[in-house]
Amino acid sequence: MKKVLLFLVFLSVTTLSAQHKAYGDGEWFKFRIHYGLLTAGYATLEVNNANLNGKEVYHIKGEGKTVGMSSWFFKVEDYYQSYVDKEKNIPYRFIRKIDEGGYTKDIQIDFNHSNHKATIFNKKHNTKEELSFPKDAQDMVSAFYYLRNKLDTDNIVKDEFIDMDMFFDRENYKFRLKFLGRETLKTNFGKVPCLIFRPYVQAGRVFKENESLTIWVTDDKNKMPVLIKADLAVGSLKATLTEYKGLQHSFKILVD
Repeated sequence: MKKVLLFLVFLSVTTLSAQHKAYGDGEWFKFRIHYGLLTAGYATLEVNNANLNGKEVYHIKGEGKTVGMSSWFFKVEDYYQSYVDKEKNIPYRFIRKIDEGGYTKDIQIDFNHSNHKATIFNKKHNTKEELSFPKDAQDMVSAFYYLRNKLDTDNIVKDEFIDMDMFFDRENYKFRLKFLGRETLKTNFGKVPCLIFRPYVQAGRVFKENESLTIWVTDDKNKMPVLIKADLAVGSLKATLTEYKGLQHSFKILVD
């Protein structure tokens, strides 16, 4: 379940015109993950300035945990990190440390964009290998922020597709996002104009089909996710934005 949560929160959201910086140091989101009224867990995303090997980067941290009864049945503690070049919007390092019902991973990936080679350190098994990745490929976390800064939604049209390359764990993936249109969404913050997207993901063990996710993103310069719905093989899951801080731009809320 938590893998679904972090996938949809990290990968599936937000776009912005290239002339604006959608995010910056100090931005922080908190999401409530729930089945109807039952809270299954919480997830956070945080951005801070940092320096990695002499490069000015954004250090992006994601955390997801189950709470309450959900932890009794399937305890999850997931931690994700990405170090992203501030100007080039490419990842230099990706960290994934997860415990999902006893299934664990502890991986660090260092990206060399000059030769398109990724060095994968598997800390759990104490192994290291080098694999190729496509030019400008993103990791699981950096993809979210890349889309926010780089893609132009001022001129986007309904049913338009957005494609990008991703490198995750040991594999290269094609990620596709479809624009479904615009809608004013009722939220805890008020009525919020939103862009609606549908990411295409692989069907199988978790999702019913490759069109199982729907994401509502603020139609302003922040382009932050406010609601995510996932149709799963075992029911329907939602991720709702409950708290935020450190936005770079005004949050557009409609007043009746």
